[in-house]
Amino acid sequence: MTTYEKLTAETEKEDIYLVEYSFDNKKIKGLYIDKTITINKNIKTEKEKNCVLAEELGHHFTSTGDILNQKKTENERQEKKARNWAYEKLVSLDKLISAYVLGVRDKHELADYLDVTVDFLKEAIKHYKEKYGLYTQVNKYIIYFEPLGILRKEFEQCQEKK
Repeated sequence: MTTYEKLTAETEKEDIYLVEYSFDNKKIKGLYIDKTITINKNIKTEKEKNCVLAEELGHHFTSTGDILNQKKTENERQEKKARNWAYEKLVSLDKLISAYVLGVRDKHELADYLDVTVDFLKEAIKHYKEKYGLYTQVNKYIIYFEPLGILRKEFEQCQEKK
């Protein structure tokens, strides 16, 4: 099942109507209004569609009211919450670790593995850096956000000699 199919299944589970539409304004990639997500039909790649759909799903889970006017601070905050939700959905810390375990080391390979655009991946890493600082630990792994890197932490038991 592709990432887009998984996200589509989630929209169905949430009883959200999903439609693709050719917007006159080419800058609009997606909209969420009253349990309806509209994705711009003219998006060229499935990776970009994944990113847009995840963000619009993020609006479903995190936003309230009309936030189209991004000059209002509260609307800007809600937009950021929805984006952050999308970053954590598509570029989760567990997925970063899985990619590392499989030998993925380059940002382009990582974006391919995660089925997202490189720009989306960069913004997700920026989000995690804002959230955690330079690094965070998940189980036996330390994820560094600048530069992006993952280390497996080996725990050794030391016993004192008597």
